[in-house]
Amino acid sequence: MYKEQQTTTPMRPADSLTAPSFSVPPLSCDCHFHIFEPGYPSIPKPFYTFPEGTDLAAFQALQRKLGFERMVLVAPSYYGDDNSLTYDFLEKSEGNARAVLRLADDITDAELDRADKLGARAIRIDLFGRAAWPLPDIRAYIIKMAAVARVRGWHIQLFSPGPILRDLLPFLADFENEFVIDHMGYMLASDGLTPDDFNALLKIVAQGKCWIKLSGANRIARTEPLSVAAPMAKAFVATRPDRLLWGSDWPHLPNGDTDTGELLNLLADWVPDAATRKLILADSPDRLFFAR
Repeated sequence: MYKEQQTTTPMRPADSLTAPSFSVPPLSCDCHFHIFEPGYPSIPKPFYTFPEGTDLAAFQALQRKLGFERMVLVAPSYYGDDNSLTYDFLEKSEGNARAVLRLADDITDAELDRADKLGARAIRIDLFGRAAWPLPDIRAYIIKMAAVARVRGWHIQLFSPGPILRDLLPFLADFENEFVIDHMGYMLASDGLTPDDFNALLKIVAQGKCWIKLSGANRIARTEPLSVAAPMAKAFVATRPDRLLWGSDWPHLPNGDTDTGELLNLLADWVPDAATRKLILADSPDRLFFAR
């Protein structure tokens, strides 16, 4: 599903972001962002050019502007299965950060133990990169990674094209472990997804094992206004607000000029109740990532 390398546009300065239109609760957490720093080994052919101005200091400036105190770094595809930057980030975070890793098949127990001690809490399963796999192989891989996660009390996180997620829904309906789905599942009509497909996902969310990230509204909207993502987001809120997280998806590759503050302010419409916003922004991330 990945295409030719994309050129990353310059990053929008934090001081130019739209300010929050609501009071951001204490201990709010950005549950999905990436950082990039030179000097770490990347995959041979990254899917986008190296994004300048996306180091930890740049993200912390964004945090201060938007009022977030906690963060969950999600390992990007750029570095493949090398988590060196993630580990260095966690060592600098002073306890206010957690991470989601991409794992090599031959990762050792010693490295997993170190990752857990530093603050890793989940495994990211990239199904865009495995889109050509037969569905039984994808299911087997998910089961394998879930077993690794379960030993340390972690969860798995699915980064999946909508059509693959749709085909996995019967399998996920009976899945025993907690799991997170990125970017509202990419359930795009332009990719052939139907209202029935989305309703099938809602039924799984209602069961309580599945968490949804209210992230990637710009990915869902593509060239349309961000408001097109509202019906999907509001349906999740109406179904299980206690199984929702929010993530900025900063630095919005490859579109560095994306206004993260504008994305955050979508919550004012999607989640008009302040207590429910606190649940999504602070309480649920605390339970899923920071409880230990």
